[in-house]
Amino acid sequence: MLRKMHSLPGLIASVFLLVLAISGAILSAYPALERLAATVPATGQVSVAELAGRLARTYPGVEQIQRTASGSVIVYFSKDGQSGADLVDPVSGQRIAAHVDGGFPRWVKKLHRALLLDTPGRAAVGVVALFMLILSVSGAFLLARRAGGWRNLLRPLHGSASQRWHAQVGRFVVLGLLLSALTGSYLSAATFGFVSDGMQNEPAFPASVAGGPVAPVSSLSALQLTDLKDLRELVYPRSGDATDVYSLRTAQGDGYVDQASGALLSYRAHDGVRRIYELIYLLHTGEGLWWLGLLLGVCALGVPLMSATGIVIWWQRRRDQPRIINNARAQAADTVILVGSENNSTWGFASALHDALRQAGQVVHTAPMNQLAPTYRSAKRVFILTSTYGDGAAPASANQFLARLAGVIGKPDASFAVLGFGDRQFPQFCQFARDVDAALEAQGWARMMAFDTIDRQSPQEFSRWGIALGTCLGQELMLSHVPRLPATHALQLVERIDYGVEVQAPTSVLRFAAVPPASRLRRLFGGGLPHFEAGDLVGIVPPGSAVPRFYSLASGSSNGILEICVRKHPDGLCSGFLHGLQTGGHIDAFIQSNLHFRPASGKAPVILIGAGTGIGPLAGFIRNNTGRHPMVLYWGGRDPASDFLYESQLSGYLTDHRLTQLHAAFSRVKDAAYVQDRIRDDALQIRRLIEQGGQVLVCGSRAMATCVMQVLDQVLAPLNLTVHMLKTEGRYREDVY
Repeated sequence: MLRKMHSLPGLIASVFLLVLAISGAILSAYPALERLAATVPATGQVSVAELAGRLARTYPGVEQIQRTASGSVIVYFSKDGQSGADLVDPVSGQRIAAHVDGGFPRWVKKLHRALLLDTPGRAAVGVVALFMLILSVSGAFLLARRAGGWRNLLRPLHGSASQRWHAQVGRFVVLGLLLSALTGSYLSAATFGFVSDGMQNEPAFPASVAGGPVAPVSSLSALQLTDLKDLRELVYPRSGDATDVYSLRTAQGDGYVDQASGALLSYRAHDGVRRIYELIYLLHTGEGLWWLGLLLGVCALGVPLMSATGIVIWWQRRRDQPRIINNARAQAADTVILVGSENNSTWGFASALHDALRQAGQVVHTAPMNQLAPTYRSAKRVFILTSTYGDGAAPASANQFLARLAGVIGKPDASFAVLGFGDRQFPQFCQFARDVDAALEAQGWARMMAFDTIDRQSPQEFSRWGIALGTCLGQELMLSHVPRLPATHALQLVERIDYGVEVQAPTSVLRFAAVPPASRLRRLFGGGLPHFEAGDLVGIVPPGSAVPRFYSLASGSSNGILEICVRKHPDGLCSGFLHGLQTGGHIDAFIQSNLHFRPASGKAPVILIGAGTGIGPLAGFIRNNTGRHPMVLYWGGRDPASDFLYESQLSGYLTDHRLTQLHAAFSRVKDAAYVQDRIRDDALQIRRLIEQGGQVLVCGSRAMATCVMQVLDQVLAPLNLTVHMLKTEGRYREDVY
């Protein structure tokens, strides 16, 4: 529901929003430009009477004095039957320049306020302002949900490039857009009389004046008591008419001034309604707060980018909507698949499972989790495939599931299996799927398979789960689903360094360059290596397969190479292909951002922990530590004589202080040890680094990461800390496989 509240107004009003945003951004610059050109006297330095007296000598035909919100003073006059307007110095009364009420600013203002359509246009602008308000509020809540709570709003974001840009820009401009939408809606409502603007309380024209000789304007007491900084407008009486009066508008109120006695007539102070209206007008336009105007203008410039990325996200979601072929009726199916998804990505895996089970002879019904039926008459098994949204919350198509499950009466005949989809970088990895699994078990459902998870939509993990499912069902079951792949880049192997043959663990550091090599001109227009950083992932599709394999990057694009560390696995299709690649050979690859796995900016110590090829991105972090911040590496290998990966580079980093300390452990030597042993031995230093705000980055196998986590929990116990607490604070990050 929240997503519909956000997307529908955006799609309907996108063109109008663009017009209002761009015109508003242009208008936001004018208060700042006026402020730069204005001469602003100190409070109490000049009264309106003094200025009027000085102007009387320069402009005998003065008709009106106006002070803008930015402090500029404009005098309107007539001379030789011609009207004119000048910007004047408020202290001396001397002319600065002719005042030109430019046609372009006036046109932009009409466009912004009424779309050049007068009353119908003002009504349309009011509706668009209301849509902007809905978009801003719903967008803020969606952003908080996506980040896993309000406290996580500033943390790195995941998703496609469009999703990241949309959310990244949104979180920095949402407050400005919300302010513009709120104030714009109020001003539109005031225009059509839905709320009062306080103008109804203007003073009545005086019934009589003192009469007598007209006094010099500089001697009028009411104008002498009015500071120039409070002036909005002074309109002179008609020439030669002793019964006419000065019309005076100030920041505090409006009234009339007797041109003979100087008395203030029919004065009426602004009431609270008028003050509120003027405050809202100031907050919307920035007139009088030039810096706020510029800030709102910058926020408005985010609207075109957010509109474009929002449309792309909407189209991608439409494109990825489920297309389940030959979907049986719920009550006729012997197998039910229920899907929980936020952005439709889980549906591709569900569709692959649906097709495989149908080919195996089963009658399959697939539906969103929110369509859980009170009973399934023919179902023998129920599969639940669900992602987790934000900080352990249910995705959009499953947010009613647990409530529906509680309403199911009786113990069902069907057995169940839950498969969770998520990203291990999040502290609440697959938490909603775990909650569903526990709720089904608590309801008395029979378990068919143990709970399992898929990290970052891994096709390999999904295929392995399919093999386990086939074993459980007693028949061969091959599950294959590859999410839509991005465009690839051609890369050429330019260098390789081989290790580990002696310990039956051949491992290579492979360095690739763009094909063809990128000239400066080509890089300027987007050629050469794509942008990436150490810790990001490169996806490589080996020959004879449609499934990409992902490797952590040991370099950034600024290093001029793409570097990975690869161990050859028995029967490993991609690792075998890469190990067989000779210098000059080519691959096609794409980059997948991994924003959560990299050191946070700042001077806090960094503890790097890895084993085997997990050293790759850690070496990249050390290489890029040009600020020489404290960085300690704990790494485990087999034998220092054969597979001490990056040994020479690490020695150089120790010498130039990009690496503070190196603690290596080897498992195939006389005094065998593992990386977790080095951590346990160094508990005092690790506690000290953590107390200094240190962060931990772990890369390597899942088994190693589990052992490291257990040891670190023991090490941190005296500090009343746990690894989970560090994860919640964003100070413990993993890239495990």
